Amino acid sequence: MSFTGAFTALVTPFKNNVIDEEAYRNLIEWQIEQGINGLVPCGTTGESATLSHAEHAQVVKICVDQAKGRVPVLAGSGSNSTREAVELTKVAKQAKADGALLITPYYNKPTQEGLVAHFKTIAKEVSIPLILYNVPGRTCVNLLPETLARLFREVPEVKGVKEATGNMAQVSEVLEYCGADFIILSGDDFTVLPTLALGGKGVISVVSNIVPDKMSAMCSEFHAGNLSKAQDLHYEMSPLCRAMFLETNPGPAKTALALMGRVKPELRLPMVRLQPNSEARLKDILGQAGLITMKK
Repeated sequence: MSFTGAFTALVTPFKNNVIDEEAYRNLIEWQIEQGINGLVPCGTTGESATLSHAEHAQVVKICVDQAKGRVPVLAGSGSNSTREAVELTKVAKQAKADGALLITPYYNKPTQEGLVAHFKTIAKEVSIPLILYNVPGRTCVNLLPETLARLFREVPEVKGVKEATGNMAQVSEVLEYCGADFIILSGDDFTVLPTLALGGKGVISVVSNIVPDKMSAMCSEFHAGNLSKAQDLHYEMSPLCRAMFLETNPGPAKTALALMGRVKPELRLPMVRLQPNSEARLKDILGQAGLITMKK
């Protein structure tokens, strides 16, 4: 399957601190009905850091099963432990996900050589398309363009990167060094259009949890050559994109979905519910966007 267009970094619904399978399946079905191009379970937005290994496998399996091959599933499987990342990537393959999303190791701050060894080891152990995930703001390590180019040359499983540096010069260098066949997906909702303009293929999006139709449409309009329409959608979504980061992700996204009646607003510690002022601001923005009905 093609990793092109808008992929939603899905929240993981909880109910009384366990996976809410019914809500998750309903969310996935709604996403597909709304025209989303792909799904990403067990990413940052899915609170992967606080899922047990059994829960991680459960979430990926549910997503693949509910998608039923209608859209690609790119399962989060990264870790700061190479051994653990191998095991989680095996879970993705066993569940028949279409690919695995691998964040760079965090906290232990490996060198570029360490990153190469990490990803090569995973690819050697598990044959599945790999999209690497570069988000220095969370990991304290930057996967450099030269390193990506080397991995793309030397590791057939490496197909692309979710680029969340917010640095368009780096995005340009990655495509310059790797070529047009390399897949770049924006890791930030605000940088989708410039990433597409440089030759990127799409986005792994937070805001598409609540507006999958608009994010998918923006990517489609751009690829169809309708830049003006894509720009209109970009600016229409901008207040919602900002709202998704009123506090740490996925707090606002999950709260927004709860206000829309799609999931419960339950987060796992150390994530907590939004502060009252943030929730009030979120309600106002959702109301202005027509996503919820405001009480008079």
